[in-house]
Amino acid sequence: MNRKKTLRNDLIAYSFIGVWIFGFAVFMAFPLVASLVFSLSNVSVLGTGLEVKPSGFKNFIAIFEIEDGFVFLEKLADFLVELLFRLPIIIVFSIIIAVLLNRKFRGRALFRSIFFLPVIISSGPVINELISQGAGGTNIINSYGFISIIEESLNPTLAKPLVALFSEIIIVFWFSGVQILIILAGLQKIDRSIYEAASVDGAGPWEKFWKITLPALSNLIFVNIIYTVVLLATFSENEVIQHIRGSMNKIDQNYSYYGIASAMAWIYFIVILAVLGILALLFMPRERKRRKRFGQ
Repeated sequence: MNRKKTLRNDLIAYSFIGVWIFGFAVFMAFPLVASLVFSLSNVSVLGTGLEVKPSGFKNFIAIFEIEDGFVFLEKLADFLVELLFRLPIIIVFSIIIAVLLNRKFRGRALFRSIFFLPVIISSGPVINELISQGAGGTNIINSYGFISIIEESLNPTLAKPLVALFSEIIIVFWFSGVQILIILAGLQKIDRSIYEAASVDGAGPWEKFWKITLPALSNLIFVNIIYTVVLLATFSENEVIQHIRGSMNKIDQNYSYYGIASAMAWIYFIVILAVLGILALLFMPRERKRRKRFGQ
């Protein structure tokens, strides 16, 4: 009986995963393999199509030789520094808002819809239009002189990402919709009797949050960290992605920019994969680490 139940649960799980596997195999597998082939080849754009000649790691080496490659590496470094600032802000903001929205008050459903609305409409052109009209937060922060204080007080290496962060702080909050929903779902699954028992023992709201709420949400916070990194890394208006896209159309007799752009994309992919691996080592819940260690 248990075997049948386990098999049924496995089939249900695979049916959900199967949708993604099918979509990946049909729409993403071929472009992924093709980009890898292009990154290791000298690609010429002809009127009849693409001429592909294997060239080994020439395109990867060229990134460290040409000016366009140095610009790519600079933008990649800037993105990693911005990610270092944006990630904790989005995670903390999503936890705070989810805790507030989990309370019982009039109009709670309306506020939940408002915070999730940006997920539906936050496309690249929409966000660009909001930033161009000053909705990103630049005008508010400039009115108090925060930008000039940051630029005068800090090293340019730190000042640049901080200025970019505060200039688009409202837009950064817009990336928190799904994370808020995930945390909110986790909060609603915590047994209320645990809070009641803690109250009997004299625990206050602060102790309940740190000793009950936060540990119970550790798995979901880890999921949100991974999701946020992937979301920011794959956003269409990401400067690294825009640079790679622009490099594809450049023409040079000495270099295959189509292949170099593919090499840039793979370097970007490997770097983001490394970042996810580091974050997994740092923030993966201890219980999950133990299970992996003992093969459970």
